[in-house]
Amino acid sequence: MRYAILGDVHSNLEALEAVLRALESERIDHYVCVGDVVGYGADPKPCLDRIRDICDVIVAGNHDWAVAGTLSMEFFNEYAKAAIHWTREQIADDDIAWLRDLPLQADVDRRTLLVHSTVHDPAAFDYLLTSYDAHLSMRVLKKPLCFVGHSHIPITFMERGGLGFTFADTIDLTRVEKVIVNPGSVGQPRDENPDAAYAIYDTIKRRVTLHRVAYDVAAAAAKISSAGLPAPLADRLHVGK
Repeated sequence: MRYAILGDVHSNLEALEAVLRALESERIDHYVCVGDVVGYGADPKPCLDRIRDICDVIVAGNHDWAVAGTLSMEFFNEYAKAAIHWTREQIADDDIAWLRDLPLQADVDRRTLLVHSTVHDPAAFDYLLTSYDAHLSMRVLKKPLCFVGHSHIPITFMERGGLGFTFADTIDLTRVEKVIVNPGSVGQPRDENPDAAYAIYDTIKRRVTLHRVAYDVAAAAAKISSAGLPAPLADRLHVGK
């Protein structure tokens, strides 16, 4: 079985379509999403429709729940808040209801868990960026593999005797006990690489591979500007921050 792992699309249709085109030749059996379909970008409705159509398993991101009114915007910056308010006006009531009903975590199969932020406290929407963060989640992770999002940075934490991490593009699951993989962001990368990020999980080969694909950043940024959204949301796409 081959899974495509998508995350942090953030209403960036150009990036999403580029990723889906790249995956057409990959013999993907199932698509799953680690959350934040909306927020920041200028195409919330098309991205929602596309993700709902193609993904079998989807979990809630903090922007998804903020748009739905489920999560307070207290800890969002001014640009994110502006995009959330704008997004609410662009989508229908049934879209809001769908976002509100997204679960915090979900099983992909008997070996794999999806969650947007952390395993140990998914409702807090904290970032999983350090070995200590990973340690807290590894303690309660019951499955050998977990995919997360939220930080927009492709990184893998693994237990193999001790706890370590890697930025490698290929993770051999036969050589580790537990693994938490962040595939990076489809729609708003933050690792200084503007290319859209995604992952492929092959259950037969027991391997996860991280991928990047170029997309029309200028078009996505221009849409953000035309929508009247904050300029930094467009500018950051060009530099991957």
